[in-house]
Amino acid sequence: MTPTSTAARDETPAEVELDAAALVFDNDGVLVDSVEAGNEAWTRWAEEHDQDPAHVLTVIHGRRAADTVADLLATEAPDRVAAASARIDELELETAHRARALPGAHALLTALAALADSDGLRWAVATSGGRPLARARIEAAGLPVPAVLVTAEDVEAGKPAPDPYVTAAARLGVDPAECVVFEDTEAGIEAGRAAGATVVGVNLMAGPGAAAHVVTDLASVSCHAQDGRVVVRLAT
Repeated sequence: MTPTSTAARDETPAEVELDAAALVFDNDGVLVDSVEAGNEAWTRWAEEHDQDPAHVLTVIHGRRAADTVADLLATEAPDRVAAASARIDELELETAHRARALPGAHALLTALAALADSDGLRWAVATSGGRPLARARIEAAGLPVPAVLVTAEDVEAGKPAPDPYVTAAARLGVDPAECVVFEDTEAGIEAGRAAGATVVGVNLMAGPGAAAHVVTDLASVSCHAQDGRVVVRLAT
């Protein structure tokens, strides 16, 4: 996948064009804003499980909740870890209705859904969240639910392992190396790169890291179908 770039004089942002077989999006932090609700749920969980909330909030982003719980309660009995994992799932679902679409997400996904119907354009969401939580947040944000939604239950290893993006590509019927992935966390960027995809950093929580390209939000992204593929334009 070879990008092309154009930049006007003065301070006009550069435009990068990418040709891909499919687009795959992370959910939280890329499509939906769930930070406040998620932090509230995890703070309650931390207090219930004798954990430091401030520390917990530094380690939760981009990974499956079950993996985070297992790390935080590494010395606990398996049944306690399982119960604690079920509890955070419950707490996050309680706040899922507060999720809101991030800038540009509604317009872009609505366009993608229409192009999927008219031109067979392929796109998916690959999230570290569980399926009930992912669907609840997408629906609360008023976004189209993709035909391909890869969640925590669908993979053996979560981000930063490549499994979520490899699985999404397989379900879309494309090579992961032919995908453009949109991510906001270090773990997600690592997962996309490990899968061989081109990674675009969006709403980044930290620095650009290993992302190939960076945009402020999805309002800087547009696309159109061409010969069974998708052409993506990034205003960087």
